[in-house]
Amino acid sequence: MRKAVAQFLRHLRSERDASDHTIKSYREDLLALAGYLEDDDGRCPAVGSITITELRGYVSALSEAGYAKTTIARRLAALRSFFRYGQRERWCESNPAAPLRNPRRPAALPHFLSTDEIGKLLAAPSEAAELGLRDRAILETLYSAGLRVSELVAATDGDLDLREGILRVRGKGRKERLAPLGSYATRALKKWLRARKLASNEKTGEDAPLFVNRFGRRLTTRSVARMLEKYLQETGLDLRTTPHTLRHSFATHLLDRGADIRSVQELLGHKSLVTTQIYTHVSTASLRAAYEKAHPRAR
Repeated sequence: MRKAVAQFLRHLRSERDASDHTIKSYREDLLALAGYLEDDDGRCPAVGSITITELRGYVSALSEAGYAKTTIARRLAALRSFFRYGQRERWCESNPAAPLRNPRRPAALPHFLSTDEIGKLLAAPSEAAELGLRDRAILETLYSAGLRVSELVAATDGDLDLREGILRVRGKGRKERLAPLGSYATRALKKWLRARKLASNEKTGEDAPLFVNRFGRRLTTRSVARMLEKYLQETGLDLRTTPHTLRHSFATHLLDRGADIRSVQELLGHKSLVTTQIYTHVSTASLRAAYEKAHPRAR
């Protein structure tokens, strides 16, 4: 089975242009199954001999070991894809993972900040220092464009059009979209770029990273998260807040103010409208809370 997994991973890279992150996840998920199915001598069964009963036992073992439902669902998705490829390669006649159902997950509403909390957070970085200008530009851009933090750190100078207020974004699945930037984000970016230009170690050109650290190197997602944690401590805002919270807040605030859900879907870069619809539940929950608080006969 391990040789089949290696071939499948090569297929993902060469034919489906999968990202390194996706390939890493599939490798971990499939090798975990191989480890479960190994006999006492370390031998794995052939792909075509694996049964749905064995896969059900594997899923039960994951559940008993305390794996999150999201993790189990991801592993099932990897199995379905692997055995579907196995059918194409004639390793197996059918897909034993196809009938398996994902574990039911409670619909958890995403955490978001109110507009007042967003304003407090975005005002936290000091514009008296170069890194403060950078940090404000980062936070303004995350919120203004509803970016994933991975999309933000991947942005280059060539992606930014300040005249039009547009940022070209490379999203999941290597899909690109154009994200509009508001006036606050545009001004913050202009100030940051002027400050960055004065740095002697600045890299220039279309491929130069838009956001860099004090050494002139591209920021990492973890660096952005640490930066945000610092301002959460300073402002006293909810410490559950992550860079992705600004994306949640972006979508929730748009829908609260009457934006069309399909427009929000495009702005977020969601492939499916179902993914975007979670934010309609957030908006409804907010309305319900306001109603119950204000209406004299709500309860």
